[in-house]
Amino acid sequence: FSISLTSPHENNLDKSVSSDEILEHQCALRGTSVVLKCKYNNIPGLSVLSINWYKIQKVADKLKYFLLSELPSPTNHVEYMFDHQNGCSLRINDVQFGDEGEYAVGFVTTHKEIKGHVHTFLSVKELTAVVHPHQMYEGDTVRLTCVSGCPEQADIIWMREGLPVNTTVFQATKKDAGRYYCAVYQQDSAKSASVALTVLYAPTGVFLSVSPAGTVNAGSTVTFTCSSDANPSVTQTGYSLFKDGKLIHSRQNFIISDIQPSQSGQYHCRAWNGIRWRGSSLVKSLGIHLEVQYPPMNITVSVNPERAVEGSSINLTCRGEANTAADTYTWYRRTLSDSSSTPVQVGSGKMLSLVFMMELHSGLYFCNVRSSFGENNSTEVLLAMPESPHGWCCTFTLQTFTSFRKGLTYCCSCHLNISIQR
Repeated sequence: FSISLTSPHENNLDKSVSSDEILEHQCALRGTSVVLKCKYNNIPGLSVLSINWYKIQKVADKLKYFLLSELPSPTNHVEYMFDHQNGCSLRINDVQFGDEGEYAVGFVTTHKEIKGHVHTFLSVKELTAVVHPHQMYEGDTVRLTCVSGCPEQADIIWMREGLPVNTTVFQATKKDAGRYYCAVYQQDSAKSASVALTVLYAPTGVFLSVSPAGTVNAGSTVTFTCSSDANPSVTQTGYSLFKDGKLIHSRQNFIISDIQPSQSGQYHCRAWNGIRWRGSSLVKSLGIHLEVQYPPMNITVSVNPERAVEGSSINLTCRGEANTAADTYTWYRRTLSDSSSTPVQVGSGKMLSLVFMMELHSGLYFCNVRSSFGENNSTEVLLAMPESPHGWCCTFTLQTFTSFRKGLTYCCSCHLNISIQR
């Protein structure tokens, strides 16, 4: 607005400050900077030394002028744009709702201060971000609208979580979820309140973890945990665990406290949160092969030949079950006179060969098989040579030996009967 000042020689100096006393309106967005423009006309004999701006408020039904420079405000919040080129504008930086109201300018002259009768009213509005719809399924269309309370069009940008948004209409993916706001371009403080966009989607990244990882030892505790990325999140009962394609559990976590070799196999889990993904209601993880390692077991000893003569060779062979190769085979013998005695090592390797069968070979034999996952012993085999009317007899048996008597120290051209009992 413009103000005309009268000659100081006129009696109504303080009254005649405007030729057009109208209330002008101006609108500003919260956070922006606004200039209340003002120009004045020079009159010969009257000099304007400075200006003051006032905020006009009604107190007890009367209008009262409050000097802006005396009102509390942040540093550099208001700037008087006075110059001797007839400028008398007011600049308000980072406009806030408290700045809304009626303003007037006063001129400090060589005679007195003159308050302008032309007032301006500042309306303070804000940007409002609208995300429609604010909740949708992945693939639905989203529209962003920024509503301004001021009639003037501003250059608007959109941001999501601090990153610029390039389009205001798009098909939502799970990555588009977050908080959105609109702002005036290059005026960071002039922005709307943020609005959340929620994107619902089926489980993705379904993952099965096994602890401990890798191979496990029989008898140990194994924990299976299924996880996923989904909105809404998959509940505990929304997970299913499968072994070799068969359902074995219907919760997120599954613990086997004493795992056995029979539980080796291919495991995977599925997740479900009520939302279909590409036509499928269940999304499964990659498979994990679980190998249960166990020490040698079911170890047996075989004897060959089953019938032999004195002085011939006899082979004892050790066999067992294991899913890893045995590292060592060790043979032991206990004396027949004391079956509870400490066994003595008599050989190593998968086969024990008695090259020349003699009485001193009598005893309880067993083999020990060791692998990287443990060890076990075979059952004991009894090798004995009791006296017989037909000569020496070597007996191998798994039964407890109850009697034994030494025989002759030699044999004359008679055959040995060798019987093996298990």
